[in-house]
Parts: sequence; structure tokens; C-alpha cells
Amino acid sequence: MLNCAVIMGRLTADPELRQTPSGVAVTRFTVAVDRGYVKAGEERKADFITVVAWRQTAEFVTRYFSKGSMIAVQGAIQTGSYEKDGIKRSTFEIVADNVSFCGSKSESSTGGAPRVNDTAASSFSNGSINDFAAVADDDDLPF
Repeated sequence: MLNCAVIMGRLTADPELRQTPSGVAVTRFTVAVDRGYVKAGEERKADFITVVAWRQTAEFVTRYFSKGSMIAVQGAIQTGSYEKDGIKRSTFEIVADNVSFCGSKSESSTGGAPRVNDTAASSFSNGSINDFAAVADDDDLPF
């Protein structure tokens, strides 16, 4: 079985870091993802997808991303349900395993990219921060 989801879009609001009663960091945010197909004469539509991030991933997202930031998220789809006013409702969200920046540095001056300085990491995956620039330079690359 395989449960893998990858999305790229813009945050609809600033992510807010919260703590569970046991002290685990968590954030829930929404990513607006443009649909690939546009009917003639219509505006492009977007899907608004809820993402939840835990622990160090949550801390990374709330530290470096803000409303309007481009973000790539890789994770697993999680579904659930609840009942409200006698009506059963379904939930759908992506539990983030990996998040990455997607904007160019020039976009950061317009507010469209993450708040990050030159030495900050470019992605966060499974509890480690990856900074490719610090790991390799052009002489190390095989192409």
C-alpha cells in the first residue's frame, strides 16, 4: 500500500505554532494549490488543502513561512470523520513529512517567499535541516 501526497502552493495565512497538552509542537495551515486546467473564459481555480505538521517540522514551518509564501509539502493523506448537529462530516488533510521552500530569493522582497536569511535552510525533512549550499559547492557536482 502507498499513501503519498505532494502539493505546492501558497499559504493562506501565517502558520501558528501550538502545543499539545503533553508539550508536542503542532501547526495546522492551509495551502492554496492552483488547478492545472482552466476552461476558456474562466478564471483559474484553486483547491485549499489543510496540512498538519508536527514537532520540528511544525517549528520549521512557523519560523520560516508566512501568508503568501510558496511551499512544497510531501506527506500522507489522513482522513477522519466527526458528527456535528446530527450530521456526519468527513475530514481530509495531509500530514507533512517534508516541507520545502519554492520561491526565488528575488520574491522574498515582495513578501511572496519565506522569511529567510542567506544562511537558512532550504527544506526540512524527517527531523533534519538540509542546507545544500553548505554541503556541496560547484566543484563537487558531477555535471
